[in-house]
Amino acid sequence: MSRRPKVWLIDGHYQIFRAYYSMPDLRAPDGTPVGAFRGYASTLIKFVREEQPTHVGVAWDHAMTSFRNELWSEYKAGRTEAPDDLEPQFGLCAEVTRALGLPVYSLERFEADDVIATMTRKLLAKGADVVIVTADKDLGALVSDRVRLYDLKKQESQGPDELRERMGVPPERISEFLALVGDAVDNVPGVAGIGAKTGAALLNHFGSLADIPSDFEDWKELELRGKRRAFDCLAAGTEQLELSQRLVELQRDLPVDVKLRELQYRGARREPLEELLGRLGADALLDRVTRFAS
Repeated sequence: MSRRPKVWLIDGHYQIFRAYYSMPDLRAPDGTPVGAFRGYASTLIKFVREEQPTHVGVAWDHAMTSFRNELWSEYKAGRTEAPDDLEPQFGLCAEVTRALGLPVYSLERFEADDVIATMTRKLLAKGADVVIVTADKDLGALVSDRVRLYDLKKQESQGPDELRERMGVPPERISEFLALVGDAVDNVPGVAGIGAKTGAALLNHFGSLADIPSDFEDWKELELRGKRRAFDCLAAGTEQLELSQRLVELQRDLPVDVKLRELQYRGARREPLEELLGRLGADALLDRVTRFAS
């Protein structure tokens, strides 16, 4: 029996920002900032060399804002504009991604997370397994027996058991958990007064947000200190919860064309890669590339 293909889906913007905040202020010969570019390119090169993927794609945020900012202007407050020295590096990162032979996927008004969610659903239907390259907890909602998260920096893989230990709830409840407790990173409000311990206790006991009773008498078997206060907070936070659910819900049915043959990795494109790295004073990176398309 043939093995299912394993498709690696890389959260490109996550890797770019991680590189930006970990690299010094490096400059190309013409003065263009390239710290994030060099860190990002190094990450992709190392990934391909060590993992030797047969199928891989990179998802991007189309812009720094998305439809979620239309729902709530405070979504990702303070993070809707890139730092001045990072802005010109996005195009360079896209260029090196393609020069390394990796296809890029994005969709206007949506985030990379939504693109990955849609691609994951479609790839599973095509009989593939998926590894999502990110440390973003939001994408934990996609994890299953055929979908794992992989943190490149820590070189750690997480499946359902690891995600439940990390988050306190199973993967299928992570979006509801984040809607309840909020997410400071993305500035999702959550329900005031509901913390991680309480949110996990509610979902693990009742099963889902829809199943949490609106009558406090039905909470009597819930083992939770301060459950009356939690009940009152939940009753008072209906609008916050509804908004938060819309903000954290991953979009899994977007018009993203997914073909396994287009995700098949054939190697870097030597000429455009040499030209790009030479122009930016990053020639040394070329020596780390171990596979070129014929």
